[in-house]
Amino acid sequence: MLNTLIHGAKTDAPPLIVAPGLFGSARNWTAIAKQLSEKRQVIALDMRNHGDSFWDDDHSYPAMADDIAEVIKAHGGQADVLGHSMGGKAAMMLALNHPDLVRRLIVADMAPKSYKHGDSHGALIEAMQALPLEEIETRSQADRLLSVQIQDPGTRAFLLQSLSLRDGPVHWKFNLQALKDNLDTILDWPDMPLGCSYDGPALFLSGANSHYVEPDDHDLIRALFPQAEFVEIKNAGHWLHAERPREVEAEVERFLS
Repeated sequence: MLNTLIHGAKTDAPPLIVAPGLFGSARNWTAIAKQLSEKRQVIALDMRNHGDSFWDDDHSYPAMADDIAEVIKAHGGQADVLGHSMGGKAAMMLALNHPDLVRRLIVADMAPKSYKHGDSHGALIEAMQALPLEEIETRSQADRLLSVQIQDPGTRAFLLQSLSLRDGPVHWKFNLQALKDNLDTILDWPDMPLGCSYDGPALFLSGANSHYVEPDDHDLIRALFPQAEFVEIKNAGHWLHAERPREVEAEVERFLS
């Protein structure tokens, strides 16, 4: 089963499952998870091929949806589910394939469509693969070497959260080869059967400065999620939960209540 970080105690409310995006981890969501766990248990996930979860050559959305379903079944059989980016697509697939497991769905800055920015993600993977891990002794040293190929310090800091300097030789807590091999699948969205939909409550959050969810996508989303509600977070981009955590928490609380 996926590695989980559990925040708070069980309550009468179903738990909130948090599915991070590509290169994300359960730990990235700790601050928000702790805030939201005051009213319900929050279970943050390491997705397959990420963090402390298992590695697998299959990184398809049906497989990721089944992973989340397994966690929900182990924690009472029904949950509210929040997914960001890649995790948002996995959460959407979960709701469509296992609607009985999902009470309410929250998707952060993602639409059920194909995206075309594979080159940038592929470049990040290649930069991480090129890092001479056997020479690394400190995170600052890794940051300096990584800066040759990744200029943005925020991106480097985010990726370096998943560089392990403990537990044996220095290593990335990503299955980089599997992610590289499956990058087209991660960016894509599979064709769904005619009439397939999730009829439960669904909240689609987006960053006002992001272009991942455009107004033209709303009809596409409502075709699969007819109860979809759309909320834009001001002064936020794709990483809305990191840039505007309090606003995201408030919208999630409002929706779940």
